[in-house]
Amino acid sequence: MKIPSPLSNSEHRRVLDNIISLTGIQLVQYLLPLITFPYLTRVLGPANFGKVAFAVAFITYFQILTDYGFNFSATREISIHRDETERVSRIYSSVMVTKTILLAVTFMAMLVTVFLIDRFRSDYLLYIFTYGLVVGNLLFPVWFFQGVERMRYISILRIVSSLIYTALIFIIVRGPGDYLYVPLINSAGFIAVGLYSQRIVMREFGVKFMIPSPSDIREQLLEGWHLFISTLAISLYTTSNRFILGLLVSSATLGYYAVAEDITRALQGIVSPISQAIYPYFSRIQRDDRERARYELRKMLVFMGALTFILSVALALLAPVIVGILAGSSYSLSVPLMQILVFLLFAVGINTVMGLGLISLGHKDIFSRIVIIAGLLHIPILIGFTMLIGVIGAAIAVILTETFIVFLEYFIIRKKNIL
Repeated sequence: MKIPSPLSNSEHRRVLDNIISLTGIQLVQYLLPLITFPYLTRVLGPANFGKVAFAVAFITYFQILTDYGFNFSATREISIHRDETERVSRIYSSVMVTKTILLAVTFMAMLVTVFLIDRFRSDYLLYIFTYGLVVGNLLFPVWFFQGVERMRYISILRIVSSLIYTALIFIIVRGPGDYLYVPLINSAGFIAVGLYSQRIVMREFGVKFMIPSPSDIREQLLEGWHLFISTLAISLYTTSNRFILGLLVSSATLGYYAVAEDITRALQGIVSPISQAIYPYFSRIQRDDRERARYELRKMLVFMGALTFILSVALALLAPVIVGILAGSSYSLSVPLMQILVFLLFAVGINTVMGLGLISLGHKDIFSRIVIIAGLLHIPILIGFTMLIGVIGAAIAVILTETFIVFLEYFIIRKKNIL
């Protein structure tokens, strides 16, 4: 067996710097909500907090459509060709133009949905303000900074955005009726930072805008297709939880679930920088040394599995204390939900590494099929469990789906001898 070559000192420093930078983002985005989250849950109350959560879940579908699969496909392309300035400019321009076209289509679709359906029309400003997150996400090319492996820019800009949001929340949001300002403030901060990031891309990296040809746009759409379908399918067992619950239960009940899920997602943020930082590295080395890529993935799988399992058990035990401090006594119904959902850290931690292995080593079509199957199975399971045992059933359905993905990915990886 070929012995994997070790990381060079420069590569090691770059990966480590990216992990530190992304961890910095997560720490700030974890610590700042420790200030705003308790404030919003108490000021807005479960019902209005649930409304905001439902709007974000709804608008996330349009963000997924606009992102397409570029967060992976474009990251990979930029990473491979990052030393070719003209090629990078062409990739960047074609991705941005394609995303802008998708933005226009999704915005019109959002308006039609909101103004044709009573459930949405009664609170149309909430959805329009929340849509600003899609605009900000388009302007902030995280995929570019990941591709050139300069995550420090992402870290600094996201921290600035979070600081703006935090300050304005305390200044403007004063009571339950101010819930509309929450997405408006969030969108405004994200758009401002996105505009500034465009300046960084052009000035610091020498990227020049080039009008893409139809074939360039078509190439980007084809390249990102499998990953787009995968992301869309993943949303069926992530974003869809809140959206479907919002159609089946009251806003207050959705608020209890949203609190448990928000805390869990924040905790997931502790470990996600690791996989984000190593993805472009794996994308690059798999071309030259697939055995080395397999070796690094094996180490990461063991590390992530042990870390996330210990965290999940500890956090389940601490859930009553965490919910009480962050959300308040009025959210006691969120405790059992969190005790179930925290095991997502373990399941998603393992799934992320195995999914990374499948995608980086050329099996993105298999990865797409796995998450499509899981997403299609999850919706009836979610609805059925919710109808039978209420919101607790929704949390159980989420864990069951992620566990199913763990076993299915592991089976495929063993069969393909990827690890």
